[in-house]
Amino acid sequence: MNDGYKKLTRSKMNRMICGVCGGIAEYLGIDPTLVRLLWALTTLVSCGVAVIGYLVAALVIPEEG
Repeated sequence: MNDGYKKLTRSKMNRMICGVCGGIAEYLGIDPTLVRLLWALTTLVSCGVAVIGYLVAALVIPEEG
């Protein structure tokens, strides 16, 4: 059932840890490697605070399927 909108989910195919970056990449229609690199850069710049954001996203965003 498609209601005409995209839904953000954690990816089962493009997953390295929990599938958050892969799911975001699929939602935005971009390469998952680019999202992972941006997340890694954000983690370095924020002194690791982005790791907490990743963990929260892994808990909040439902898995696809």
